[in-house]
Parts: sequence; structure tokens; C-alpha cells
Amino acid sequence: MTDDRALVRAFLGGDEHAFRELYRRHTPALYRIVWRLAGGRDEDAADIVQDVWLRASRRLDTFRWDAALPTWLTSIAINCVRERSRRRPDEAVPLTVEIPVARTDHRRLELEQAIQSLAAGYREVLVLHDIEGYTHDEIAGLLGIDTGTSKSQLFRARRALRAALSDARGVRL
Repeated sequence: MTDDRALVRAFLGGDEHAFRELYRRHTPALYRIVWRLAGGRDEDAADIVQDVWLRASRRLDTFRWDAALPTWLTSIAINCVRERSRRRPDEAVPLTVEIPVARTDHRRLELEQAIQSLAAGYREVLVLHDIEGYTHDEIAGLLGIDTGTSKSQLFRARRALRAALSDARGVRL
């Protein structure tokens, strides 16, 4: 399997197939992150992911490999989500998310709705840490916050998530 560096070099040399491979390799994870950060709206997530790839393709020649390519793509994705929410504040993340029941079970639906109900900062840290597996140091770099802020946001996000889930079930966790 070709590594990301080799694919980026090939793409920068004009190999369209290399870009397709990068896209195929990294889009599913980008989509998951963006979908959750953008409020669980498929159309918005798809548009944002396309914007991420457009920006990344224009800037790949300046990428210094200080971080892994997926981390760099995630930072672009976070910025795209934030920009979209600033441009369209009237379309803030809904308190309930329409998730087709056929795609998931009831508990997962409750969890996704609870995640979407979190404040943006809490949601970002929770998704990046607990779902995507980034470390607090990586999250701090991605979000432009201190490591301690990442840790405290995660603590508060988990507490808010537990409260939202217990409210949804009518039970105290």
C-alpha cells in the first residue's frame, strides 16, 4: 500500500489517480467528523467535505508533514465547519437531529441527538477525543486551545452528555 507522502508527491506531479486514492482513503473519517460537528445534516456534511478537499488540494504543496495528513485534513474540516456556522448562524445545530431509524438503533439515535445538543466547544472536543481518538495535545493544536482546556471541555462534555442521555431516558445516570 502506498503511503500518504508518496500519494501527495504523485498528485503534486499531476497524477489524478493519486488524488483519488487520497480521497478514497480519508473521506470516510472526514465525513464522520464533519457530520457530527455540522449538526448531523448529510447535505451540509457532504458540502463541507468537498470544501475540505478543495482547500487541501490547493495547499498540499505547502503541507510540511509536521502532523499526519489526516490530522491536517481534520484541522481544515474544523475550520470549514466553523466558517459555515459563522456564515449561517440562523442554521445553528438543531437540538434534535433527524437520523433515519433504519440507519441505527434507538440507543445510537439517542446518543447522536445528545452529542448534537452539546455546545459547539464541548461537541468538538468530545468527537475528536472520544470518537475519533485524538489526544488532548492533538486536539489543542487542532482547535487552537490549551491542553488543559481540552481536558476540561471533555469533562464538561461528558457530564452534559450523561445529563442529556438521562433526560432522554427519564433516568438519572
